[in-house]
Amino acid sequence: MLDLHRRIAGELVPEWAGRWRDIAVTVGRLEPPQPFQVPMLMRDYALDLQARWPAAASGKSDLLLELLAFAEGRFLTVHPFRDFNGRTIRVFLLELLRRLDLPRVELAPQTEAGRAEYFTALEAADRRDLQPLVDIWRDRLAHAITV
Repeated sequence: MLDLHRRIAGELVPEWAGRWRDIAVTVGRLEPPQPFQVPMLMRDYALDLQARWPAAASGKSDLLLELLAFAEGRFLTVHPFRDFNGRTIRVFLLELLRRLDLPRVELAPQTEAGRAEYFTALEAADRRDLQPLVDIWRDRLAHAITV
């Protein structure tokens, strides 16, 4: 993830691109974990993804949707970088879709109502409730398949 962030932001902010954030940040109403917690939380994030992968890759749609919702929601809850977290997770999610042999999806909501639903789902994910984000992933994939 550090390398991905460095490739995305390195030319713009070389002094901190590719490094976990070392400052406290606020994102909307969310106060992500303190900087000293980020390395441990991102290690746990990677281990959790690794543990969820075999079941999700088996093709069971509910586990697949949970993996994608977890990957997006937990990353954005930790908010591991000073900036470019959204861009980083979108590129990472596209890579997950590729590895799972799934179609590319539209990750950014295109309407005001879609944005409101997405931010509500992220707030739920901050409270460890992934179901609203699972529902968004179900819609994203259904739309990608019908287009």
